[in-house]
Amino acid sequence: MQKTMECAGKGLGSRCIGPARRRCGRCGAVAYCSASHQLLHWSDHKDECKRLEEQMKHVDVLNDFPFTFTEESTVQVCGKQESRCSFLSKRGIHRVGMWMYECCCGLSIASFDCTRFLLIFCFHVFCSFEVKSTDACWNLPSILCPCSEPSFQTTKHLCSWKDYFDWRSIPLHSPVALLLHWPLTIYYATQVTGLRSFNSEFGDKLCIHYLGPEKELLQLSVFGELRALFPGVQVTVELIGPEIPQHRNGEIINLCSYAHCADADCICKSSSENFSSTTGMIKSSVVTLQLHKGFYHDCYGDIVKDSVPHLIIAPNAGIAAYSSWRLTIELIREINIPAVFSDYCEEACHLAASCISTITGCPLKLPIQLNPFRQPMVVEDSALSLPCYSNCFLFGV
Repeated sequence: MQKTMECAGKGLGSRCIGPARRRCGRCGAVAYCSASHQLLHWSDHKDECKRLEEQMKHVDVLNDFPFTFTEESTVQVCGKQESRCSFLSKRGIHRVGMWMYECCCGLSIASFDCTRFLLIFCFHVFCSFEVKSTDACWNLPSILCPCSEPSFQTTKHLCSWKDYFDWRSIPLHSPVALLLHWPLTIYYATQVTGLRSFNSEFGDKLCIHYLGPEKELLQLSVFGELRALFPGVQVTVELIGPEIPQHRNGEIINLCSYAHCADADCICKSSSENFSSTTGMIKSSVVTLQLHKGFYHDCYGDIVKDSVPHLIIAPNAGIAAYSSWRLTIELIREINIPAVFSDYCEEACHLAASCISTITGCPLKLPIQLNPFRQPMVVEDSALSLPCYSNCFLFGV
């Protein structure tokens, strides 16, 4: 089944006359409802056409994941034989817990009700009272999710989903990578910026300024996996963005455990989870999250009084789409802190790089590159024929 796309010439001249079935004969990445709209759009498209043609040659690489469900979550979703909803339904995780926000119907039901979510989330953060909800759980059996300490500390850099799943002893049919791409992208960003040698760089503390959180505000417990990825390191993540509710501004959340599984008798439900299964000692790693409402360039002065960053990261940034990024890019250049951005496709990164070079007068320090820890499910109904993934490509200044 052919993917339905929006007419790239929509809004130019007359109204669209029907579905966009007429593709650009050169790049094949954009489509039009009519020859007239294609002609009207050419002045905009001609500069990007050759780039998109090159990017289309790498579709197989973008769709390359080690999971048993890869065909289903990439090619079949692109072709509309499957959907995010059907994928989640088959695994019993549709519209439940953190998975609710991975499909359009879940988002419409949740309406980003952060108040309700974060009240429930407190159970997993502080273990101070019992609730019956599973909103902050994996909703999967323990064998399919990282709900407790790893059996051993990895001595090598994790460079792929296969590396991570082997280390965490999770089978490749587990869907947890759909949520774990948030913390794993942070982990990978520390590698590509050269910050992975903690003892020599910043001792036992790592501070990250995380810009523009949206959907992940309702999946915060997955950031508990940073405890395993950075053992013995006190990780602080300052989440800054306009989507944070005003009444949560300044909220501090201490993740002392991992997101729980669905097994009633698992060790993750026990108070002993705060003890190492291998050494018997109390675990020292804690991930602290703090929420700040507003744009980074407005909040930075107050945040940095208590939290000087080692790394700035902005997932799915959309730099070319939002003029508010200009002041933030100027600030990042001034403070000279490594900053890593991601976006859904290579073309979005190219447009962002052009914006950054215009603002700073300098090229990217970290060139555009594929993120091995991108989310392994394609974005539905993207504007381009190119497959798009959350946190798909990385680049940095």
